[in-house]
Amino acid sequence: MTAQPYTLYGLKLSYFTGKLEAYLRAKGIAFKFMEMNLADFQRCARETGVAQMPQLLTPQGAWLTDTTAIIAHFENQAAEPRFRPSTAVGAFLSRLLEDAFDEWLWRPALYYRWAFAEDSRLMGRQIARTLLRDLPAPLWMRSFWVTKRQQREYLHRDGVNRENGPAIERHYLTLLDLLEPVFTARPYLLGDRPCEADFGLFGPMFRHFSHDPTPARVLRERAPNTMRWIARLWAATPNSFAKAPTVADAPADLDPLLRCIGADYLPYLEANLEAVAHGVPRVMFESFGARFEIPTSAYRAACWLDLRSQFAALSGPEQERVSARLGFKIKQSNMALNLDLPPPTKGRRTKNRHWQ
Repeated sequence: MTAQPYTLYGLKLSYFTGKLEAYLRAKGIAFKFMEMNLADFQRCARETGVAQMPQLLTPQGAWLTDTTAIIAHFENQAAEPRFRPSTAVGAFLSRLLEDAFDEWLWRPALYYRWAFAEDSRLMGRQIARTLLRDLPAPLWMRSFWVTKRQQREYLHRDGVNRENGPAIERHYLTLLDLLEPVFTARPYLLGDRPCEADFGLFGPMFRHFSHDPTPARVLRERAPNTMRWIARLWAATPNSFAKAPTVADAPADLDPLLRCIGADYLPYLEANLEAVAHGVPRVMFESFGARFEIPTSAYRAACWLDLRSQFAALSGPEQERVSARLGFKIKQSNMALNLDLPPPTKGRRTKNRHWQ
């Protein structure tokens, strides 16, 4: 931590940029925001070796990538305000939820942005006007090109089709119905201050579900207290938590959400890990009653192995509590020894995170 500002490179419509902005503001970390153009994006990729956003430049000239790793970097320094639960089970569940919100909600967030005409026209034009502002082409041409590119990358390549589109919408509606009672009962997911899980959830909820026209209409009508949570977290500063106790464990009313993740997302993570381990290029799975087939993700495999390692560090009774709440038994194995995977802390994502 330093009084000198960090430099945050990203876009004001980006899933992960919004997540990191909210964390830095709530943590009281000074930063200046630089909205990328294409040249900036390419320069950051050369500096870090990874083409994604956001990227964070420290006052000392070092680069930090991957929002999960960046948040862990600051939380490991034990500076107040703390956003990590104080119990081992609470800390594990917060970290698991953060991963799930990052990756499990990726498909519905991108689906609503690029599968609906009103949303895709609006967001395609915004990307053309910001990130691609340094390309020598008319705005309409840049907008057309980026919209088609996004639909190819985030719909077709991510296994979205007419048959499984309704399942993605069920995913979003189910999420809102699981969250609304939680945010009716308290200000943040685990208590009176946010934790890593809140910032993971904030990424898709802020820049996608609450901004893009189609999901925002649903959010306003179906989950007003969840919308209030979005505004509360965006406005949060260290003074917001001056009298709030550190969160401990995950309250019992999160169990329906945990069981949903255990039934839908964790089996996919296991299938993806097996596919990566055996060199299979694509993974098939079911989600909310529909079938999907998508490219395997070495990044998600590495993150799952990291979570399994954290689970293994829990005591036996703690592991039993976690498994019971998830309705899913997390495996323990030495598979990590047999996989040549990039460590998640290096932010090497195989999924194209360029322009969400």
